[in-house]
Amino acid sequence: MKKTVFGGLCAILLGCTSTLVQAETLRLANHGQAGIDAMKSTVERIEKKLGVKVEVVEYPAPDKDYLSKLLTELGAGNGPDLFSMPSTAAVADMVEAGYLAPITAEINAWEGYKNFYDVAKKLAVSPDGETYVMPYMLGIQEIYYRKDVLDKAGISTEQPKTWDDLLVRAEEIKAKTGAYGLLFPAGISWGSGAFDEGFQHLIVGSKTPQIVTDDGKLDLTGEGVKDVFNVYKTLIDKDLMPVQPLLGPEPWVIPKYEQFPAGKLVATTCGSWCYIFDWGRESKNPIPDVTEVVGTWTVPGQSGGQFVLANLAAPWAVNADSANVELAKKALLEIGSVETQVSYAARIGNIPASKDAAADPEFQKLTELVPIHAAAENGTFLKQAAGFGTVAEGVARATDALLRKEVDAAGAQKILVDYVKETLGDEAVK
Repeated sequence: MKKTVFGGLCAILLGCTSTLVQAETLRLANHGQAGIDAMKSTVERIEKKLGVKVEVVEYPAPDKDYLSKLLTELGAGNGPDLFSMPSTAAVADMVEAGYLAPITAEINAWEGYKNFYDVAKKLAVSPDGETYVMPYMLGIQEIYYRKDVLDKAGISTEQPKTWDDLLVRAEEIKAKTGAYGLLFPAGISWGSGAFDEGFQHLIVGSKTPQIVTDDGKLDLTGEGVKDVFNVYKTLIDKDLMPVQPLLGPEPWVIPKYEQFPAGKLVATTCGSWCYIFDWGRESKNPIPDVTEVVGTWTVPGQSGGQFVLANLAAPWAVNADSANVELAKKALLEIGSVETQVSYAARIGNIPASKDAAADPEFQKLTELVPIHAAAENGTFLKQAAGFGTVAEGVARATDALLRKEVDAAGAQKILVDYVKETLGDEAVK
């Protein structure tokens, strides 16, 4: 929070008798032009309503670089007053470091919060029971598949019931079309996406459905974790998913933006934004009639059940060391408005956390997102804990070794466990 003093200068030049006048500036850290554009009207509203100047600081766009820059600034004590975070996984670690101001009382008293989806509210609660972030947007993820390719090949488009069903379907796709049958993001180059867009889809339906115990430890040695890595191994060993692109830079480009539109990859995990940005009207390589030819499956569980993954999408928080925490919290509530949610939905493709958005005329225009918004009512999520960022990195390393065929499922699990223990200490893992 910057403060500019004008009263002293007034007294010297004009002989004024007024007291000091302070013009305050709130600094907001954001990244990516789409996110900055989405916040434009909100910034103007904050300035008008709170009587402050808002300075938007643009940090590096890639999530990893953005988070690194943000953590450096916060650690040095000169971080912004408000900032977004790339993923839910970063929240618990930043709470542990003392960087986030609790907003539990303010957000619970805020009129707009009562109509947020329950899954958004639950995702926002940290292990200590406090809420530190505005959970205004949700990332809703499922499996997206090419209905047109399956229909042409005479392959069922019915919802797979189990992991085995899903793998059998992937094998049938490869046998009848020659295309890759299924992609779960993996590898070091994909970064946290190997966890957010891949691993977590499967773990929630495994024999280890949560990887945080009641006492906050990380349960990474369970049988379900190994079983998840075995799904990756099966896909890789049977050549059912592309491997080489995942070992290079920007591993999402070839499979998501080239192979899937061309029908050379038939099914992949993805989120609500994919209908707009990956393959829809904002794509550089759009699929014609995308909502007609691209369908969705929920992620089946190992032995049954269906799972729609929900994450907080770039949640906003207040810097605990802000010069005016209370003012920053008021600005945060403005960021949580339906207007801001719809603006982000239109530009980013994530889903508003408020049920009230369904009645908003501007949101109704986003026809690709309206049915997914309703699906958020049944969203499933992983409970968070300090160290989730390290787990995500460990999953990326473990799946990278699988891609290179250096280990089996047990070996991949050992890479994950060893990395987390080395980074966080043995006591962090159950």
